[in-house]
Amino acid sequence: MTDIHAALMIAVIALVTAGLRFLPFLIFRGKGSTPKLITYLGKVLPFAIIGMLVVYCLKDVSVIVPPFGLPELGAAVVVIAAQWKSRNSLVSILSGTAVYMILIRLI
Repeated sequence: MTDIHAALMIAVIALVTAGLRFLPFLIFRGKGSTPKLITYLGKVLPFAIIGMLVVYCLKDVSVIVPPFGLPELGAAVVVIAAQWKSRNSLVSILSGTAVYMILIRLI
């Protein structure tokens, strides 16, 4: 890849990213309140995305082959408990990741 090709590719990526960030402001400019559909999607999509991520992360876990999904189960329990206790996503993610890393080394 030449330098010009790389620079053009980065420029296109930057323009598309900026365009996607500014597009909602251009579409809903001066129209009063946000449409009900957009408000509804803003409420339900985060939960749907988290659900899809959980399914994606656990799709290849085998419960019939050692370690029988124990690291994943342990990490999931820690994430749920940390989120329930602290209500802090960063604490939940970091604690679950740490527990998973420790469990895959020990089990």
